[in-house]
Amino acid sequence: MTTTPEPQPSDEAARRFVEDFALVFTNAGLQRMPARVFSAVLATQKGSLTAAEIAESLQVSPAAVSGAVRYLIHIGLMSKAREPGERVDHYRILDDAWYESVGRKDAIYRQLAESIERGITALGPETPAGKRLQETHDFFLYIARELPLLIERWRTDQLEA
Repeated sequence: MTTTPEPQPSDEAARRFVEDFALVFTNAGLQRMPARVFSAVLATQKGSLTAAEIAESLQVSPAAVSGAVRYLIHIGLMSKAREPGERVDHYRILDDAWYESVGRKDAIYRQLAESIERGITALGPETPAGKRLQETHDFFLYIARELPLLIERWRTDQLEA
């Protein structure tokens, strides 16, 4: 079964959005190509794109798309599926990608806090460095405690909306 290519945005504003959002995402720490791929799929009207459609839309090589979608799937921002009767993968943004991705960070903040505890012990809690590390430790623990609560509030608000 042949797929119809994703229509290119008919106006410059849509293309500009994809590139602008990708730049913001890149500035936030995501690699450039995954940010562009994510933005292109996010902005598609049909909700999913094939690798060929992404490559055509962004005017990049299929290899660049392949690496980007692998990365986005790995970090939980994108999924891959096949349409019935087709032999090509379709990539889409997970409905809960934002809050699930952010919500899983609490474990990272706990690991950072644990590592910093070792630094506090090594440098001495009463030293200037130890005091700076203690404040950082406390901040990371605070974020680790608050993130799951924030995500739960988001879910509750969405159910009530």
